[in-house]
Amino acid sequence: MTPGWPVVLSHGGVVVRPLRLRDARRWSEVRTRNRRWLQPWEGASPSAQPATWESRHSPAVFTALLSQQRREARAGRGMAFAIEVEERLVGQVTVSGLVRGAFESATLGYWVDRDVAGRGVVPTAVALVVDHLLGPVGLHRVQVDVRPDNAPSLRVVEKLGLRPEGRHERYLFIDGAWRDHLTFAVVAEDVPQGLLHRYLRSREDTPPHLHQE
Repeated sequence: MTPGWPVVLSHGGVVVRPLRLRDARRWSEVRTRNRRWLQPWEGASPSAQPATWESRHSPAVFTALLSQQRREARAGRGMAFAIEVEERLVGQVTVSGLVRGAFESATLGYWVDRDVAGRGVVPTAVALVVDHLLGPVGLHRVQVDVRPDNAPSLRVVEKLGLRPEGRHERYLFIDGAWRDHLTFAVVAEDVPQGLLHRYLRSREDTPPHLHQE
């Protein structure tokens, strides 16, 4: 089992906690309703059989995915967090590719219900998870990969001040083709007081009329 897992983290009205079986219907409903918002950024194996968005996001599929994610957690390779606002699942933060040894790094991805986008929910959730990874989990580096045309996700890494590290050509298979991605990262030395602390301080230093959350 990964050190520091399972865990529940929170700040203000945002809670991140392990996904659970009873999330199946809510997860399916949110994913299905947000098809146009999420599908352009959704990765898939190029060899996967064609399937509708609805069938790929059924409660039964969620149950299978949860079993896989729990195996990854037990093996120390990843973690899957639900994002909650007002006790309702509104998104997910997934930690994958967790590597120990000389690397001590992981990759982080996220999605959120469009109904709560732009309210600071995702930056807060990501900051909570990053601080946990760089703290109790004991990692040194966390990476986020974003398509250059994914403006909402780019705003998240910009708000958090993650360091741009370059462009990977034809990096992931998304929406029917191999897509370029920009890589952003943070290492423990970048945020001695925590990423959430730095994010909250940056909001305090920004004039209210410039807040775009």
